[in-house]
Amino acid sequence: MGGDLADPETWRWIWLLVAGAFAAAEMFIAGTLFMLPFAAGAIVAAVVAFAGGSAGLQWVLFLVVSILGAVALIPLRRRLDAADRSDGVGSRRLIGESALVLEEIVAGPTGSGVVQIGRESWRAVSDDGSGHPAGATVRVIDVRGTSVVVRAS
Repeated sequence: MGGDLADPETWRWIWLLVAGAFAAAEMFIAGTLFMLPFAAGAIVAAVVAFAGGSAGLQWVLFLVVSILGAVALIPLRRRLDAADRSDGVGSRRLIGESALVLEEIVAGPTGSGVVQIGRESWRAVSDDGSGHPAGATVRVIDVRGTSVVVRAS
């Protein structure tokens, strides 16, 4: 492999390296299928280079395949991004859930009680300092440490 960019042999290896770099970047960069079209474009350009196509044709095919691939993947990216939306992981998943008050949530700024969310029991405080009797249904609006913040539903 010489260093001359006019040499077709050089472009074959450049395109293979570029395809590998884009494929590696796809694995390590956060995002959904952003680098994949560029890797595909570089692979097509490498195939054309090995077939003896001109550097100009290689660049045109790289750009066309990359752009068409990026446009074609937009609907898939949107579906995957929409599927990932949530209030969070861990305890943040509880936000918006209904809870049953097991032990009265005492009124006041430091008052707390216990609620059941699904099969889990959580220490709970009221968002506005109001009390909630045992048996009441409340909604989780936040998680602070090991307690949930609730509001009457």
